[in-house]
Amino acid sequence: MNTSIHITFPDGQVRNYPAGVTGLDIAGSISEQLAREVLAVKVNDQVWDATRPINQDAHIRLLTWKDPEGKATFWHSSAHLMAEALESLFPGVKFGIGPAIEQGFYYDVDLGGRQLSEEDLQKLEAKMTELARRKEVYVRKPISKAEAIRYYEQKGDPYKLELLEGLADGQITFYTQGNFTDLCRGPHIPHTGYIKAVKLTNVAGAYWRGDEHRPMLTRIYGISFPSQKELDDYLQWLEEAKKRDHRKIGKELELFTFSERVGMGLPLWLPNGTIIRQELQNFLYQAQLEQGYQFVVTPHIANKQLYIISGHYEKYGKDSFQPMKTPQADEEFMLKPMNCPHHIEIYRSAPRSYRDLPIRIAEFGTVYRYEQSGELHGLTRVRGFTQDDAHLFCRPDQVKEEFEKVIDLVLLVLNTLHFTDFTAQVSLRDQQDHSRYIGSEENWQQAEQAILEAVQEKQLPAVVEYGEAAFYGPKLDFMVKDALGRKWQMGTIQVDYNLPERFELEYVGADNQKHRPVMIHRAPFGSMERFVALLIEHCAGNFPLWLSPIQVSVLPITDKSLLYAQEIAAMAKKEGLRVHVDERNEKIGKKIRDAETRKIPYMWIVGEKEMQQQTVAQRRHLKGDQGSLALLEAISQLKQEIIEKRFE
Repeated sequence: MNTSIHITFPDGQVRNYPAGVTGLDIAGSISEQLAREVLAVKVNDQVWDATRPINQDAHIRLLTWKDPEGKATFWHSSAHLMAEALESLFPGVKFGIGPAIEQGFYYDVDLGGRQLSEEDLQKLEAKMTELARRKEVYVRKPISKAEAIRYYEQKGDPYKLELLEGLADGQITFYTQGNFTDLCRGPHIPHTGYIKAVKLTNVAGAYWRGDEHRPMLTRIYGISFPSQKELDDYLQWLEEAKKRDHRKIGKELELFTFSERVGMGLPLWLPNGTIIRQELQNFLYQAQLEQGYQFVVTPHIANKQLYIISGHYEKYGKDSFQPMKTPQADEEFMLKPMNCPHHIEIYRSAPRSYRDLPIRIAEFGTVYRYEQSGELHGLTRVRGFTQDDAHLFCRPDQVKEEFEKVIDLVLLVLNTLHFTDFTAQVSLRDQQDHSRYIGSEENWQQAEQAILEAVQEKQLPAVVEYGEAAFYGPKLDFMVKDALGRKWQMGTIQVDYNLPERFELEYVGADNQKHRPVMIHRAPFGSMERFVALLIEHCAGNFPLWLSPIQVSVLPITDKSLLYAQEIAAMAKKEGLRVHVDERNEKIGKKIRDAETRKIPYMWIVGEKEMQQQTVAQRRHLKGDQGSLALLEAISQLKQEIIEKRFE
């Protein structure tokens, strides 16, 4: 073993340290403050405990609460802390898995049929806080498979024994903090004292390993922070998120519903929601026409063999609705999990020349995946969803230009809907190992360079991730922050060499020889269902005028002005506005409050004065009185706002 090793930092700086140095030691050599903040260390491409010795030259990055991997390590360690508290309060509890998730952590546990009460959760939180204050060190210990099996046989924990079945000798580690030991590959924070504030947020049922035929476990969700202030801020944020929940707003505004008779995860779009969905489709339809896309319609089912050729049956077979046999049982059909193979068959329906390319095929196509019932969540996780799907077939020399045009389309969507805080992630091949990728070296180099140049020329805020490319080609993902600071993947552009190979796609080149086209997948919305859900929560249901199901509510003050209200509503409808007349025998104050609750963008209040002057008293949702306007001027202003697709 070397007595001295070279440590390379993200900025390229190289320092010498003695072999056996830890991430904590390195942080301490930089500053005392950093030593207090470091949670874990990324050694080459793996995240390690900050206390684990480094014995070879390495590229490292010190991870703190600001880093996603740092948060994940913190929350995973908190799951272990919760498990220790559970074992203390409920002897005999058995443990499944306890990972970090996007916001916090959970642990699946078997409590022998006990139902956790709110009081139980409060006791559990208090116990976690008590244990955290002891500053117990997380100790990593490699262990043989035989020893691990003996340990869990003695504990009588069938879930851990089952997890051990899938592990080989030499890859098993235990972690211990205080009186709790768990099967875990890590990493973990240095000690429990880093965890200053805890909140257990939810309890749910979860089938062991997601199999509805296996035991139902209790899943306890929680979140933790390095300070009480951060927890308080999070709880305030959580309250705002609850107000913006698309399921709550969707019900209040009558946008969509679900029916057990129709089936779980299959949304029914109500008239108001259908308007929003259709307006979004019209917007993207027109934008794609201007870029030369050709629209197609494909069936909701296809022969199983199509998906075997494409590889989707192998990839999505378990998550798809199972094949249906024809009465003669000589064919099997499936609800389509993807639109790609259908568009490929359209490309194959005629001979193609290099002069024909690029060919851009688009469809708002509905696909189906069999998500587990416990994973369904409003419109964000459903079993049937419509993708704004398109597939571009082009020559290798056209990839960059096509990529830039797709970027323009994605940016148009994001900017129009006010998703302006985003980062573009460029996913490329592993720089050393090219063995797991298909396609020629020349094509890969050309495609990767084209993506990098396109991102640079568009001046996108971007990060490059090596080794994150799909096996069939490089890709670009848009990671968007919503109004609550949550990150979502919206808009993906993928270069594909796999499907053209599988389906033997061809075009005749200028040399009169047959060549393989490059395929680009893209979906700016992703799925209409998920996009509408995110949009609802992003704008809290306060849709821009062009998307609002009702754009104007006409509010007559008395019955005398009702006829005038109906007349101006009819005029506005002829001009293309979506107008509602509140004919109820209610006071004007209540009518205004109800229109505000329904988040209708504009109100036209009309009484005898407005009737005589042919005007309207205009109010704006959340902004109040906008003054008196001539009717035609009011209509003109609203039409202009719709044309410009303003997002207030």
